[in-house]
Amino acid sequence: MTTPVLPKDIPIPKNSDELAEMMGDPGRLAPVLADTKALQEFIKAYAEAQQAPGTDLHRQIEAEVQRGMAAFLKDNAASGDGIQRLNLDPQTRPANMLTGHRQAAAYNPKAPGAVLDNEFASAAEYFHNAWHLNPNADARAKMQRIRNAYSTVVPSEGGFLVPETLRSQLLQVALEMAVVRPRATVVPMESARVPFPMIDSTSNASSVFGGMVGYWTDEAAMLEESNPKFGKIVLDAQKLTGLAVVPNELLSDSLISFAALIETLWPQALAFFEDVAFMSGSGVGEPLGFLGAGNSAGVAVAAEAGQPADTIVLENVIKMYSRMLPASLSRGIWICSPEAIPELFTMALSVGTGGGPVMLTNVAGPAPMTIFGRPLVVSEKAGRLGDRSDLAFVDLSYYLVGDRQTMSADSSTDYKFGSDQTTYRIIQRVDGKPWIKSAITPNNGGPSLSPFVEIAAR
Repeated sequence: MTTPVLPKDIPIPKNSDELAEMMGDPGRLAPVLADTKALQEFIKAYAEAQQAPGTDLHRQIEAEVQRGMAAFLKDNAASGDGIQRLNLDPQTRPANMLTGHRQAAAYNPKAPGAVLDNEFASAAEYFHNAWHLNPNADARAKMQRIRNAYSTVVPSEGGFLVPETLRSQLLQVALEMAVVRPRATVVPMESARVPFPMIDSTSNASSVFGGMVGYWTDEAAMLEESNPKFGKIVLDAQKLTGLAVVPNELLSDSLISFAALIETLWPQALAFFEDVAFMSGSGVGEPLGFLGAGNSAGVAVAAEAGQPADTIVLENVIKMYSRMLPASLSRGIWICSPEAIPELFTMALSVGTGGGPVMLTNVAGPAPMTIFGRPLVVSEKAGRLGDRSDLAFVDLSYYLVGDRQTMSADSSTDYKFGSDQTTYRIIQRVDGKPWIKSAITPNNGGPSLSPFVEIAAR
């Protein structure tokens, strides 16, 4: 950069304050205004001085350039081989506005399938390559290499390890419609069996967390013993198998249509069957659900005296709310069967000889519906009307979902050979259990409290 030639006795202002001072001094300003050439050179010199290294303007420009470059690199990062690949990374997805669950929760860069993240550009490409009738020799060789290299990290039934971006993509789509997983405490499982710590607490009457005490005492007084009871919950990776039968013509002629099947229908199916087990599973060969008598930590509010069968009354709902752990009131959600909707929306509050429905104003409001300010989730996986699990008030952060974070896929024509169809199989390993073993007696000795509250069968 060349500096304009000016008389040596004309100083160039370094900032706006010095410029204002110079403009107010006719003696200093006169040489600049002597002729047009001198004025032009002065303006150029002042402008260049404002952009020189070390000035405020220069620092601001440099900071903005660096910030813009960082954002560009983050949004347009290329793979190590210089090829810009389809971005399936769920880290880039926004949070679920209703549940607050961040989409990235299911992705684990350390999961076994992460080593395959750059092998395929899309879900359709992966499953088309995994199709054992694929005529492309390179695709068959690629999948055989994957089977040989990673067969030890997939379930014993065999198949191809699914890339982590694809596995998490399937789960992320499922999270948008799942009830339990987005709200549960998800525990990544690095092995088929994982012990997880818990506090074995049954009462807060004289201590908390199963034995921790607090007390007021004089100086030099003897200390009381504190003996909290810590236990463990063992999560065993249970096998959830998904099957889909696909015409071979679709695989040969319409890869885009097949991608829609994989990326839309399969996640919905996985979410559905996970929810069924997480809610009401027996715990034998499947997760242990939090609904029903099988959950020893649950609380069932007794029906009202003379309450007709297969009904829900306002008193049931109020008493359920009162039995929730106080710390969980701001996290709890209501889950009801579709059959329970008429009962809930016709509940009435009696006032003398009159009264009226209590949820009419809520009916006119936007989704999600709420009871006592907490969301109401309608699910066909809840129990039938009149059963213990037709309406529940739960804090699902007290439910553990163990995720093995390993998924395998394979295809075969043996099952539907006569109809020229291919059966795709996906296997994932998950488990689920309530985090506490029993309801908790509160400090005041009142009725037991729990993060899982229902109404007894009516």
